Amino acid sequence: MQHDALLRLIDHWKSDPHSTYNTWFLWDERLKNFRSIRRGIAQVVREIEAGTFGNAYRGSSLETVVGSVAEQRQIFKGADHAFLWKPKLRIPDIYENEDNQRAFARLLHTCDCCDSAEAILEAIRRIDALCIKGLGPAVANLLYFIHPTLVTPFNTAIVNGFNALTGSKVKLGRWDHYLSLRDGLIRLNEQHRSRLSNDLGAIAGLMFDVGSGRYTAPPTSPDHAMLRAWEADLQRVREETTAAQRQWLQEREGDTTHTEIQGWLRELGLALGYQVWIAANDRTRPFGGGRLADGCLETLPEGLAGGLDSVRLIDVLWISREEPRVAAAFEVEHSTSIYSGIVRMLDLALGTELASRSPLFLVAPDNRRHEVQQQLRRPAFSRVTELGIRYLPYSELKNHRETIARFGSGIKPVMEISQAL
Repeated sequence: MQHDALLRLIDHWKSDPHSTYNTWFLWDERLKNFRSIRRGIAQVVREIEAGTFGNAYRGSSLETVVGSVAEQRQIFKGADHAFLWKPKLRIPDIYENEDNQRAFARLLHTCDCCDSAEAILEAIRRIDALCIKGLGPAVANLLYFIHPTLVTPFNTAIVNGFNALTGSKVKLGRWDHYLSLRDGLIRLNEQHRSRLSNDLGAIAGLMFDVGSGRYTAPPTSPDHAMLRAWEADLQRVREETTAAQRQWLQEREGDTTHTEIQGWLRELGLALGYQVWIAANDRTRPFGGGRLADGCLETLPEGLAGGLDSVRLIDVLWISREEPRVAAAFEVEHSTSIYSGIVRMLDLALGTELASRSPLFLVAPDNRRHEVQQQLRRPAFSRVTELGIRYLPYSELKNHRETIARFGSGIKPVMEISQAL
């Protein structure tokens, strides 16, 4: 694409009172809408995490927030089409499939809480690896209102404009094509930022006006340099996505095992007569036909609830029914760093009188005993010895949990099958 021709196009676009630049990007209400849309996205996440979202688009919090996006002038007209339920195709599959629904919520939540392009791209690759039917890069229109300097909007006209201006061959409906388009738009934006904006809505608006036929694209350069750059972007994106998918599959296997162990500890604790607390970030995980936190405490006892946030993230706590006291605490360390689990145990034991003498258990695969011992030798954990943190191998819990649940009483049987370190 000829550099001077593009500069002339941008200048003409900005001076045109009917361009997207003047009718939407400089629209007084545009920035005000970011806050309300972001609040709406957070509400969608809360409802999915609480299990109250339901299984229908119509009347849902998602319909409200997507409708707000679709009202953002011509560039977002039709943004709701991708989220409308198509009953014959059963897409997008985030209404009837609860696992997909939760994955969608994790994408929105991760992007809402992060502040880096790397974290956003990682979240996108994770959702792409799931191959959820009908849930494609139209989601970027939501993510844009969370991170306008890191995410570009995405629709047919924007794709058509980008292809016309660069000679690329981006296709709709594929995350790898979206990410390559994003890379190309960021590159163009950096070249012409003095005329455009850090907000990627500006460059997307230019693509939209070209793609919708308002302006004719300048001729592409004879050597097709932009096409080659796009092809390189696409190849890199695909390689990164493949690597992320392999990693995600490994992590998902670990998550499944981690949740299963938490479920065993939940069932055992309830059978022994304790109240049970499940880590705040794991409560909605599916287990046994329901949620992992079913039958467990909704809030921590007062003396614990006001303590460190890390205590809320301990995998499983058994709470005495006779008094607000922690009877036992369990950190499940399937494949992640044992370090963080020990830190949470220390916070619990040293941060509140309700757990000052409670048995603490690191629950891990049988082959991680040596790793657990090494971590406990760190100088930072010099107080661990006096706290008596114990190692509970998976095999011991698996082999004895049903017998303990039927005939056991108190913590003693669990102490018997665990090991001092």
